[in-house]
Amino acid sequence: MANGKPATTRGTNSGMKQDSELYKFFVDAVKDIYWAEKHLTKALPKMIKAASSEQLQTAIEDHLEQTKGHVTRLENVFEMLGQRAQAKKCEAMEGLLKECDSIVEETEEGTATRDAAVIMAAQKVEHYEIATYGGLVTFAKTLGYADAANVLAETLEEEKNADTGLTEIAENAINWEAAEEHA
Repeated sequence: MANGKPATTRGTNSGMKQDSELYKFFVDAVKDIYWAEKHLTKALPKMIKAASSEQLQTAIEDHLEQTKGHVTRLENVFEMLGQRAQAKKCEAMEGLLKECDSIVEETEEGTATRDAAVIMAAQKVEHYEIATYGGLVTFAKTLGYADAANVLAETLEEEKNADTGLTEIAENAINWEAAEEHA
């Protein structure tokens, strides 16, 4: 104990709090992001197809491969928690992916404006994932699942890097090109 508070990590996988409400919420949140990641593997190819910038297409293709790895990591987390890998519909991701579809429909094919819109939609997804994985890492540590926390933290870093990469693509070219397009 430090400052009267228990240590943030109780061991590699002690899982001391399986009967707590936080544990139940944690498992539910893992199910939620598992659904989200699985559905993202189906949505990212649509974003790749919608993008006209080769750099943007490559960034999304790279993230698609990472996302497949995120699904596998989450399956490992379920195993660490002694749970069966199970998805629970993620209303937030469903809404974000519907918005992405709308953005593509509302912008002209082959334009930098569509690419800028795809980046914005993709970043909304990334920000949701960053928030979720950040919370999951903290919950895992609190509950004594250090190994799960490490796995989730690895995914969190990849999500942050994907977001940063999209910002760089937008700021270095696409947004400027889009600003020059006439309505």
